[in-house]
Amino acid sequence: MREFEHLRVESSDSIAVVTLDSPPVNAVSEPMFEEIRDLFTYFDELLPETKVVVLAGSGRHFCAGNDLDEFATIDQANAPGRLKLVREAFTAVYDCPVPLIAAVQGMAAGSGVAIAASCDLLVCGESAKLATPEVSVGMLGGARHLRRLVPEQVMRAMYFTSTPVLASRLADYGGIHAVVPDEELMETALELARQIAVHSRAALRGAKQSLNAAEFLNLKAGFESEQRYITQLAGHPDSLEARRAVLDRRPPRFANS
Repeated sequence: MREFEHLRVESSDSIAVVTLDSPPVNAVSEPMFEEIRDLFTYFDELLPETKVVVLAGSGRHFCAGNDLDEFATIDQANAPGRLKLVREAFTAVYDCPVPLIAAVQGMAAGSGVAIAASCDLLVCGESAKLATPEVSVGMLGGARHLRRLVPEQVMRAMYFTSTPVLASRLADYGGIHAVVPDEELMETALELARQIAVHSRAALRGAKQSLNAAEFLNLKAGFESEQRYITQLAGHPDSLEARRAVLDRRPPRFANS
């Protein structure tokens, strides 16, 4: 396993826990963006046996946004290259080939919101707050990712005001899977990961690819895309075994699980 400076990576029983580790608030610097990009881009090489990932933050906060010292030096000359790195990091998280659960406590602001919203599921502690403060510091960003979690008008209110909002207030919109006491956050996320990990690795990976491919398509195009993945999976040994197990009324025995 490659050594990371700003991430902690632990793996057990097909579940990996990736922890953002840049005290005190896990602000994201360029080296940290590079590590996030590389971990999820080369995920299959680094964590080949993993079926599910839990992404958390060390300490009291998930991620309070960008490193302020670096943020202050963005200008028109260096912005394209630096924003490309940020985009690559967020895209790598979104494209993680297996289900990804964000476990969010404390502040998730700016890039922290984008990282969390790039995951498949969010579990939040009661202390969790989401914010897009970019307008308040004369910048932009984070709105499209926040839109995965809340309706358009809610996103715009949060964006224009830059006001942090408790995750418990946002959960009713459906983008947050659960809000639990902070002390139960990691166990809740891990239990959800265990419920997912009982399934075939091939089926989970196919489901992740299918869902991502269809997310921004209309109904007809999305279903056609989904059917292409059904066709690919239908001949896989795990698919055949799962269907045999249903007919035999027994738990499936997957070769690679």
